[in-house]
Amino acid sequence: MSKTPRYFAPHGGQPPQTDLLTGRAIFTTAYAVIPKGVMRDIVTSYLPGWDKTRAWIIARPMSGFAETFSQYIMEVTHGGGSKTPEPDPRAEGVLFTVEGTYTLMIGEKVHVMKPGAYAYLPPGAKWAVRNEGVEPARFHWIRKRYEAVPGIPLPEAFVINEQDVAPSVMPDCNGVWSTTRFVDPADMRHDMHVTIVNFEPGGIIPFLETHVMEHGLYVLEGKAVYKLNGDWVEVEAGDFMWLRAFCPQACYAGGPGRFRYLLYKDVNRHARLDPFAAR
Repeated sequence: MSKTPRYFAPHGGQPPQTDLLTGRAIFTTAYAVIPKGVMRDIVTSYLPGWDKTRAWIIARPMSGFAETFSQYIMEVTHGGGSKTPEPDPRAEGVLFTVEGTYTLMIGEKVHVMKPGAYAYLPPGAKWAVRNEGVEPARFHWIRKRYEAVPGIPLPEAFVINEQDVAPSVMPDCNGVWSTTRFVDPADMRHDMHVTIVNFEPGGIIPFLETHVMEHGLYVLEGKAVYKLNGDWVEVEAGDFMWLRAFCPQACYAGGPGRFRYLLYKDVNRHARLDPFAAR
């Protein structure tokens, strides 16, 4: 991409008592919008096995809503991290770094994670995080229970930076809509895709997408209006949209700058016929 990406990350804090209560947060049966203004100190969680770390948990499986994934925004301060970060041996994960620098160890390999760094972590992977820097490191951690298929091997762990990935331009859009893909969409080993969707000013999703995939959309940069079910909703950098399966959705990125978001979706597996059974 021609421009150096910048990403929004929450810092917490509390609004003053003089602020109005009115805001943009909404939760419906089809979608939720969690705006950046509600990601405050009092809604963070501390996680077992993590030191000097807090998390904004912005999505988790909920019956009747989005059931396949959880998404955290992690804040790891100096000297913090975890040697045993993932409690579920069946969970796969993606880390995407939005601010600061930290070290990610996967097995015996050490990776320095800077803004734009993306890591895929298969189920059962041995990994650890440590922040030796002065400033806090902030990154998204998306978790999904991996759906194994006989005869299909597990994906390998890998680390890459989005600046080293050429976006794929969507057809018939004059280059204003593209997707930065970190895995091959036809690679059947992967049952989730975490990508970055990019719009230049004026770009649109030109139809109401209505599909089985669940979504988490965290706005990394810019602003836009999003059509969610029957509503037009304004969103900006730092906002999170959480969409259940079949929620109609479209987008208009009016500018003045680029509009970009980190996108989760579940893919490449049969529809479950026992949705209420233990995964």
